[in-house]
Amino acid sequence: MPVATPDRIPPADLLVVTGAGDWPADCAARLPGLPMIASSLAYQLPVEAPRAAEFRSRLKAITASSPAEASVFDDYLGTRRPITVVGTPQTDALPRHTPEPGTVLVLTSVTRSSQTGGSAPGTELLLAAAERLAAAGKHILVGLHPREDRSLWERYEISSVPSVQASARAEAAIGIPGTVFPVVAAVGVPLVGCTDPRLQIPGYLLSVCSHTITAADAAVSAVAEAKPVSRDVLYEAVGPIGGSARRLLKVWRKSGIRV
Repeated sequence: MPVATPDRIPPADLLVVTGAGDWPADCAARLPGLPMIASSLAYQLPVEAPRAAEFRSRLKAITASSPAEASVFDDYLGTRRPITVVGTPQTDALPRHTPEPGTVLVLTSVTRSSQTGGSAPGTELLLAAAERLAAAGKHILVGLHPREDRSLWERYEISSVPSVQASARAEAAIGIPGTVFPVVAAVGVPLVGCTDPRLQIPGYLLSVCSHTITAADAAVSAVAEAKPVSRDVLYEAVGPIGGSARRLLKVWRKSGIRV
């Protein structure tokens, strides 16, 4: 796939932004002649972004994965306009849930900050929870975040496939609620969320958790009692399942047509 940089911008028909932070806002300012669309591909918070006003009047369309994500994205952009719910492309080819007895998937975040980005509150709780689960006889399967320190988890099995595919093996999953949570829930895996008072998490990500814990000692019982979410809760959080990539690209294609 061709890569564009601020100093090397190839011809284009459409600029797609996934947020309203400094980088997307700077790109929008640098490409004033391109039609724009905003697509929520990772969770935001329901608070208007400081730079959203710089480009929201240029948006030809806005998409989100689910009804709940659309509501949050609307607040984040400050647009107060219809948002097209397209679903999550990751759900277009979900694995079949065939859990292995005693297997728990740990969905890691980033424990230590580095030059590539910050860390998430609650990661130490997740490490401790994994230790409690292993001590209780659970087989720990780790879905490793791309920026996570691998050495912290090498005592366990680290999945060789992405977390959504790995979740098919798990009786339950535990982690800090994030973008992947609704997708794992769509596989049929019960989820336990590790929460920290310092971390702001949208309600719809918490809604797919069967339980949330704030202490590692609660991990074993929470995993044992975890149940899959209902269809209604799942739809609100993840959106329509199947055909999502096609729906998303259809909106992009229509928005990029020059008239």
